[in-house]
Amino acid sequence: MAQNQPRPAALDPVWQRIQDDARAAIASEPLIGGMAHASVLHHKSLESALSYRIASKLSSAEMSGQLLREICEEAYASDTSLAEAARADIVAVYERDPACHSLLQPLLFFKGYQAVQAYRVGHWLWKSGRKDLAYFIQARVSEVFGIDIHPNARIGRGLMIDHAHSIVIGETAVVGDNVSMLHSVTLGGTGKEEEDRHPKIGDGVLIGAGAKVLGNISVGNCSRIAAGSVVLHEVPSCKTVAGVPAKIVGEAGCDQPSLTMDQILNGVPAE
Repeated sequence: MAQNQPRPAALDPVWQRIQDDARAAIASEPLIGGMAHASVLHHKSLESALSYRIASKLSSAEMSGQLLREICEEAYASDTSLAEAARADIVAVYERDPACHSLLQPLLFFKGYQAVQAYRVGHWLWKSGRKDLAYFIQARVSEVFGIDIHPNARIGRGLMIDHAHSIVIGETAVVGDNVSMLHSVTLGGTGKEEEDRHPKIGDGVLIGAGAKVLGNISVGNCSRIAAGSVVLHEVPSCKTVAGVPAKIVGEAGCDQPSLTMDQILNGVPAE
């Protein structure tokens, strides 16, 4: 397959599953037929469906849905990693969120998934030097979804944001692969410094609800941050931290905390 070309539907099991889920949803509830057809069944690829969905959510009197859709389509055609990340993200939501019962749901209903895919387009614009458009995407994502991700932030594949309310990810933040976070998480700075000032989150990390990770610090692979914690210092790999300020309270408890979503600390729920 030529580089930067969407994969054929026959070789795309994620897209095929989304289409099957859409047909099943229509059979169960015909009243969503219009939405399911417009958002899924009228499209030949996940890239096309995402372009339509992002545009329909972010369009406004300032920028039409058609123009936003063309921007998204250009991004997906130029960089196949965007759609690969989108597939990893949607599978991550399906596998880790017990409230998700189909691959269709994140695409149609879950604002965390939709916001992250819009961010990815904004990040592509930023890297392409089109920073004003990237800022527009960031602003609309914040207004529509209540999630503020700077377009310069770097986010890996397989991100799952559960509930996805009041998420803030700063300009120089880095988030690794297969990370899970809950609502009201902040990856922020600590002052007015203008250089590298935001956290670096490793692979497989679980960040509990309301946690704040502040400053240019590293959170090691496969670690856990308990709900409500304020993290101001480095976190070693495979450890659990909790408290204000956060301190190491034990091991992570498993090889992949972000996959198991286990938030139990010493027999007491972290939330």
